[in-house]
Amino acid sequence: MTGRGDLGRPYEPVAFDSSDGLRLKGWFVASRNGATVIVYPGKKGTQKHARMLVRHGYGVLVLDRRGEGESEGDPNALGWAFDRDLKGAIAFLRSRSDVDRNRIGGVGLSVGGEAFLQTAAETNDLGAVVSDGAGSRSVREDTVRFRLGKVPEIYFSGVMTAGTALFSNQAPPPNLKDLSGRITTPVFFIYAMKGAGGEDNNPDYYAAAKGPKQIWKIDTSHTHGLTDHPEEYERRVTNFFDRTLLLS
Repeated sequence: MTGRGDLGRPYEPVAFDSSDGLRLKGWFVASRNGATVIVYPGKKGTQKHARMLVRHGYGVLVLDRRGEGESEGDPNALGWAFDRDLKGAIAFLRSRSDVDRNRIGGVGLSVGGEAFLQTAAETNDLGAVVSDGAGSRSVREDTVRFRLGKVPEIYFSGVMTAGTALFSNQAPPPNLKDLSGRITTPVFFIYAMKGAGGEDNNPDYYAAAKGPKQIWKIDTSHTHGLTDHPEEYERRVTNFFDRTLLLS
């Protein structure tokens, strides 16, 4: 095992395959309240969120995304294939005797939030999702809120999208607004007042979602809600999971 972490309780090093066959490595803490939450992406930057959930009795799984840490694959900063990591993580959890397969949720940070939105649109195996800081991962999202002042940004995004598609040999993923329109899983959209590119699209993603949903615009920078507003963030997120994973 490379490196050590603090998830609030002893964890088990685990390995499993993504849905497209890459070997991924992670850390797992068993649940004490009957529900388990995947916190994504990475084992390092997710530990504070994982500890928050463990304090409330939730099991957690954190994992190195493809091309990072101990996991196989090529890195992709835009996260175009990260839904395949999450589908592998869900399948791994559903195979375990110490996990209730009907009480699996997810917390996604930044590209992780985007990946969870896509995964929730493509599978019904998640009971609830918190998407914190989802924004733009290709020019498809950058045109959601079109205005003339965004033309240079959209042009640059188009160049980046084309370059990433060329070098990764894959097409850009579907527009997150369109994907959100296919989500019936309960979703909590969190986005920052001082967010990253495309983060102000969250009201559009929220409006498109079909299932139970809530949204919070938080006075912070990108994915720093738990750091800057720890008590309120913890209360809102754990209450959401308590309602959707424990009382459902």
